[in-house]
Amino acid sequence: MTRSAEMTPFQAVTYHFEQACDRLGVRDEVRALIITPDREVRVEIPVRMDDGSLKVFIGYRIQHNASRGPYKGGIRYHPEADDEEVRALASLMTWKTALVGIPFGGAKGGVCCDPRTMSSRELQDLTRRFTHSIGNIIGVNQDIPAPDVGTNAQTMAWMMSAYSEDHGYSPGVVTGKPLELGGSPGREQATGRGVSLVIKEAARDFGFPMEKTVTAIQGFGNVGSWAAWYLDQGGCKIIAVSDVNGGVHNGGGLDLEQLQTHLGSAGTVQGFEGGEAITNEELLALECDFLVPAALGGAIHGGNAADVKSRMVVEAANHPVTPEGETILNDRGIPCLPDLLVNAGGVTVSYFEWAQNIQRFPWDLGRVNEALEQILIRAYREVSIKAQQEQIHYRDAAFDIAVGRVAQALELQGFP
Repeated sequence: MTRSAEMTPFQAVTYHFEQACDRLGVRDEVRALIITPDREVRVEIPVRMDDGSLKVFIGYRIQHNASRGPYKGGIRYHPEADDEEVRALASLMTWKTALVGIPFGGAKGGVCCDPRTMSSRELQDLTRRFTHSIGNIIGVNQDIPAPDVGTNAQTMAWMMSAYSEDHGYSPGVVTGKPLELGGSPGREQATGRGVSLVIKEAARDFGFPMEKTVTAIQGFGNVGSWAAWYLDQGGCKIIAVSDVNGGVHNGGGLDLEQLQTHLGSAGTVQGFEGGEAITNEELLALECDFLVPAALGGAIHGGNAADVKSRMVVEAANHPVTPEGETILNDRGIPCLPDLLVNAGGVTVSYFEWAQNIQRFPWDLGRVNEALEQILIRAYREVSIKAQQEQIHYRDAAFDIAVGRVAQALELQGFP
């Protein structure tokens, strides 16, 4: 099946949800209540550009489920951000927070724009106007945004400032902020660190000595770069990385320090002299122990899953493997560790940041890292044990745990 004929992102998430409901015996009424988003907001955002023209951007905030706590989820700025993509990501956040056991629900936001072509002033204006437009549905105990693709700590600082103009000083309304504004130590590297923690646990289970493993990472942004650094520190050899422009491969292992220096000056991993140039598709077909798609969704699909030669796929991005692609991987005996678990480090430390903000009591980095490790390893063990005991795939085990917790929360509250 070609990728164009495959499911949309939300259809893919719904497919896994329905499969979990079938296995768990969730009642139809509860299924309908869970899968339907609680609220979907679409806003227009007029911005006066630097050349004097007025451009209208479209933004979204979709709140999927809050049965276990306030809505939680990132804001992405990307040319392909639309309601379909945001809806899928919002539902994934519901399952992710439930799986790792933190008291949040799921939401997601996005603005259809290309932040790489916009000035800092244009981005700040966009962010402030977007925040004011959705300000009545977000809040410290209502919905807490965070950074995602195309956004960062500076974006969150602008959001916090804009929201506080209307509601008073509110550092807890967003997470992923600069430390100077109430951000948490360890938040920037949390998702990448979480990826490495899960890989280390899986390597132990499968008998892969870390010092003898090799990893290829598609996507060398915040998540991919930190995952590479932590894995390298743990003895794993990083043989390939890539970004939107292409990648670089060195079978003997990339020098990450030199690569970061090159990235800082060139703005891309392309052209790095410490390896050979490869395409993103070529990276996905490299022989390795761990293949880590850490860019956008749908990277591995029905059209290329047969080319994957890794011993395990580890989803650092959100839904980077389509259901069709995963079926092919499963048939070939290549396990896939799901995004619900693998990239949950970011939202976990976001929870820590939120808790620090509402308590007005900061944590040090040691406490953050220790708590993150405990939560992710516990979640991995729960998924691994369930998968082994019931002879099901990791994603099925993760969805069963997460959906079961959300369904139980709704039942206990008397819905429907």
